[in-house]
Parts: sequence; structure tokens; C-alpha cells
Amino acid sequence: MAASSSCKVIDSHLHVWATPQQAKEEYPYFPGQEPTLRGDADFLLECMSEAGVDGAVIVQPINHMFDHSLVTSVLKKYPSKFVGCCLANPADDGTGIKQLEHLIVQEKYRAVRFNPNLWPSGQKMTNEVGRSLFSKAGELGVPLGIMTMKGVGPYIQEIEELCRDYPATTVILDHMAFCKPPTNDEEEKAFSSFLSLSRFPQVYVKYSALFRITREAYPYEDTAQLLSSVISHYGASRVMWGSDFPYVVPECGYKGGREAISHVASKIPVSQSDLEWILGKTVSQLFQGAWVTP
Repeated sequence: MAASSSCKVIDSHLHVWATPQQAKEEYPYFPGQEPTLRGDADFLLECMSEAGVDGAVIVQPINHMFDHSLVTSVLKKYPSKFVGCCLANPADDGTGIKQLEHLIVQEKYRAVRFNPNLWPSGQKMTNEVGRSLFSKAGELGVPLGIMTMKGVGPYIQEIEELCRDYPATTVILDHMAFCKPPTNDEEEKAFSSFLSLSRFPQVYVKYSALFRITREAYPYEDTAQLLSSVISHYGASRVMWGSDFPYVVPECGYKGGREAISHVASKIPVSQSDLEWILGKTVSQLFQGAWVTP
């Protein structure tokens, strides 16, 4: 069932990066992080148009690391289409805190991402720099996304501690905190700890990158049990879909990724009203004033 026309469809999670030509001339890739997929803004806009997606949150990609100039240029070119999420730099010297402030205040980014793999070896997100960045996000009023690529288990205590100590910071768990449908006790435990984060009212969930959280082929029907549990714990008004473009393209196509959401939702089934929250209302409420038709 399509979302009603009055409700905008907003993709809460995708990336753009330079074309090889742009990388040569103006926006270099970070050494060792050269992309293998096409991820330029023109291609993204084509995909969004074909899929009937009205706007999106662009998350700074690892391919450009802490050089935000390419994403900034896209945000400036299409201000009514995109909102930016910058990448937190957890360097020991604390320079990332000033950088975060600059990106939010001067460059108008509206969210920030924590990638725990970027912390210096042996350091946690709860270290001094992590706490400063986390509390700064709350102070600046920007949501903070957390990417737990190794699964939620190793990070659950850090996330709980930060949520407890800095309740003013809105938290978004990327890609369902990388929880696949659980098949053993350890996975059950991780999934239930992820669900229990719903006790913090400031925590939201991205039902995104379905191809990363499924054990099946397209249309990823096994993620229905995950979505159903998330809606019953968090409520649909704290859940938002995301494609993870351009990684979704070789998996099922951008339009296919968007259609999988409605397909899985119909299996649960999810009410039309809940589906509208997931497809656009949740993210629009988090980023007030974005994607407003002029």
C-alpha cells in the first residue's frame, strides 16, 4: 500500500561521494577508501525520482572520511532535498569537537554519526572525547546516529551509559543496530538488549539497509519479525526507513529497496498510519523545517 500523497517519503539514511573525475579534481577520496560503486548525487537523484522518494538524509561516507566538502557542496546545491549528517572525529586531541561545532553551526549539518571503529585502538565511545562529542550534539540540538557494525552486543553498555548520562542527546540506531533475526541465545540476548534501549525516550531506530540485517534473498521478508518487535517496543513514531544508497543498488536496486519496506510492512501487517511514520513522518519530525515544500 503506497503512502498517501500528502505524506512525503523521506529516506533517512544514504551516502553520496565524488565521481572519479571529481575526486581527481576537487574532492579526493580518503586513501584506501576508494569506492567501487557509483555514488554521485546525479545518480542518487535519478534513483529517488524513479522510486518516488521526496528527500533524504545524507550521511558523510567513510570514502571521504572527515573531509566533508563533497557532501557540503551537495547540501548547498539541493537545500530542499537533503539534510546532512556529519561524521564525528574522535581523535585523541579533541579537534573533532571544534570540527563538529563548525559543521553544525556554519555548514548547517543537522545530525552527527558515531562510528566506534574510528576511535583510537582500545578506546571506547564513553572516553573523554566521546562524552564531549556526545554532549555537544545534545547542546547543539542535533540527533546522533550510532553505527554498530560489529553488532550491538559489544557496544550496549557504552550506549546505555551515554543515554543515561546525557538524556538531552537524541540517539538514532543505524540499521536496526545490525540485529539480524536471532538464531541462537547470544543473538536473542543482543536483540533484546537493543529492544530494551526503547526505555530511553530519546532513542530512535532506523529500519534501514535491509540487505544487511536479513538472512534471506529479496524482499527480505524475515525482517518482518524484527520490524514488528521494534514497532511494539519503540512505536512507529520512533522508527524510520533508510535505503543505504548506493550500497543498496547492486543488492536490489534503489526502487527495490524502497518497495521492500511496504512489502515487509504488509506481512505484519503495519497500519497505514504507522507506515506513514516509518516512511517519512518520523524523520520529518526529527528534522523540523526540512523537506518543506516552498
